Amino acid sequence: MRVDIQVVVNGRTHRLSVEPRHSLLHVLREDLGLTGVKNGCEDGDCGACVVLVGEEPVNSCLMLAAEADGCSVTTVEGLALEGELSHIQRAFAQIGAVQCGYCTPGMVLATQALLTRNPDPSADDVKAALVGHLCRCTGYVKILEAVQLAAELQRSGGEVRE
Repeated sequence: MRVDIQVVVNGRTHRLSVEPRHSLLHVLREDLGLTGVKNGCEDGDCGACVVLVGEEPVNSCLMLAAEADGCSVTTVEGLALEGELSHIQRAFAQIGAVQCGYCTPGMVLATQALLTRNPDPSADDVKAALVGHLCRCTGYVKILEAVQLAAELQRSGGEVRE
């Protein structure tokens, strides 16, 4: 038995028939081909699968696709506009906070949620927003710097510091 859902993903409405046991992660990757959503642990421990449901970061491996019926979902692919990276994506690239890149989409989306709520976060605010995001490559320093730069870019209208 399948379940019919309607979900808006990255601004585009999708009507899907999904298995009731399939996670939002599975549907985004397998049915919609959005591979920026990473399958890290399937237990909600690593943050690689984070997407925004509305404006809230959600571990898509823990949310059933059927629960997303009627929701608006944003993946990392939905942040770039007309081929231009978002200020957050630019900041992560400029600072070099993207070693292997596996954890980056989830962290970028968590940053988006943070900056929507708080355009001038403290270092502690950033750390709290990234709890649950694991990175084995960067040691987090560059990631924290990238979030601070993203906040600066957002406040300044996108001017990149050198």
